[in-house]
Amino acid sequence: MILSRVKPAVGGEAQASISDKKKKNKTKVPRLEEYLQQRDYLGALTLLEFQRSIGEKEEHADLWTGYCAFHLGDYKRAMEEYKSLTVKPECPAEVWVYLACALFFLGLYKEAEEAASKAPMSPLQNRLLFHLAHKFNDEKKLMGFHQNLEDVTEDQLSLASIHYMRSHYQEAIDIYKRLLLQNRDFLALKVYVALCYYKLDYYDVSQEVLAVYLQSMPDSTIALNLKACNHFRLYNGKAAEAELKNLIDISSCSFEFAKELIRHNLVVFRGGEGALQVLPPLIDVIPEARLNLVIYYLRQDDVQEAYNLIQDLVPTTPQEYILKGVVNAALGQEIGSRDHLKIAQQFFQLVGGSASECDTIPGRQCMASCFFLLRQFEDVLIYLNSVKGYFYNDDTFNFNYAQAKAALGNYKEAEEVFLLIQSEKIKNDYVYLSWLARCYIMNQKGRLAWELYLKMGTSSDSFSLLQLIANDCYKMGQFYYAAKAFDALEKLDPGSNYWEGKRGACVGIFQLILANKESKETLKEVVPLLQNSGNPQVEYIIRALRKWAKDNRVLLS
Repeated sequence: MILSRVKPAVGGEAQASISDKKKKNKTKVPRLEEYLQQRDYLGALTLLEFQRSIGEKEEHADLWTGYCAFHLGDYKRAMEEYKSLTVKPECPAEVWVYLACALFFLGLYKEAEEAASKAPMSPLQNRLLFHLAHKFNDEKKLMGFHQNLEDVTEDQLSLASIHYMRSHYQEAIDIYKRLLLQNRDFLALKVYVALCYYKLDYYDVSQEVLAVYLQSMPDSTIALNLKACNHFRLYNGKAAEAELKNLIDISSCSFEFAKELIRHNLVVFRGGEGALQVLPPLIDVIPEARLNLVIYYLRQDDVQEAYNLIQDLVPTTPQEYILKGVVNAALGQEIGSRDHLKIAQQFFQLVGGSASECDTIPGRQCMASCFFLLRQFEDVLIYLNSVKGYFYNDDTFNFNYAQAKAALGNYKEAEEVFLLIQSEKIKNDYVYLSWLARCYIMNQKGRLAWELYLKMGTSSDSFSLLQLIANDCYKMGQFYYAAKAFDALEKLDPGSNYWEGKRGACVGIFQLILANKESKETLKEVVPLLQNSGNPQVEYIIRALRKWAKDNRVLLS
């Protein structure tokens, strides 16, 4: 629905004579029809209320009051007007369907269906019941009301809106374009076309179509909001916020929905700023409010709150399936739940395998996520490689991409991608540190892996990283850093068998020195490492090392 208003004229004329003013006043008595023709529903409603207060009611004044309230978005007022009419004996039968429309927009779908059933059969009643069948997910009834639709503008618009809500955006575009060919002055249809292109991720095309409408209706709330959303997708939050500021002054004081929309979108454009104050009251008003609040909780690492908010949501759109998958994956990893991970994998597979999403960027990301959870990393890379051109500087994408590379043993490429990441939050994550350390070691850069450990504070994560460095360096023949890691582990946990690892690593260093693959000077550091252990074998090993050092003129002190 396109909502706009006619701005009141501002006086600036020369003073007129008293007689002229009287004539002017006589000719300028406001008429209801004039307000309605100009779509000035606030003016019309004000006139109707004034006439009601002085006892000069228009014919069908109550019906017109409900009509104006409805078109102003004040559905509660419209509902009250129509309800008061239904109790009157002379109430026209079609009022029931008007009441049903108001109830529908208030989200009272059961009550809307009951009211519509009391109305005589009409195209409006069929359209309303068509939409209610969609809300109730009743496919049988939906198809029945679909068959009753005729090839008239109102019915075709209703069909297009159902296509839109079922994510069949191309089908909706086809209907709108056909109607535009038949009715070139139906400019509002361009907004609907632009909305569909936005949903298809064609933000530049959406912007072009929208520009035509905005030339004629520069103060349209829906159009200006969509323009801001396009700017958000094409550029950034600041560009979008600049566009949205135009709405703050333009939106009618009586049109509450515009204010709620602005508040909601400003939170999104500002990266979640003020989310906890703005979004909770809007959850049942703006459909995206719940999803954006879930995203906010995820960004704050409050996975449980995100899950609580989305667990009862029955997903109907790809975005809802994806978000529910992400939340289940995050919770499954946090609490070690295989059930949540399986649910996430199924949601990702459902979206990525669907005909409408399989060739979109989110669809391919979903398939990559599905295979990631299944640990099928070759398949992960097939999908990530197909979209990596769009995510060169995206830290989250690079994090997942590098992990998949490393899991397949492509350590050199994985190291390069890991080092592209700029996010401090990711770079302090143990998963990042452990994979990067492994890449360093596999690429014969044990020193860099050891430096990663030295930068960490004492924690369970640093202990785990030490174990990884010790074992991987030993496996890759980088015995010097393996010995240092095993020595540190032995100090932290003296009762364990880390001595055996350290002994093997120290002997390994000696072998490398004998093979001229390690500097003889390194032997100086091996002896103190061995002396840190209280094992009886230490003296025997040190004696052998000292004898060799003496024979080869290597100073150990």
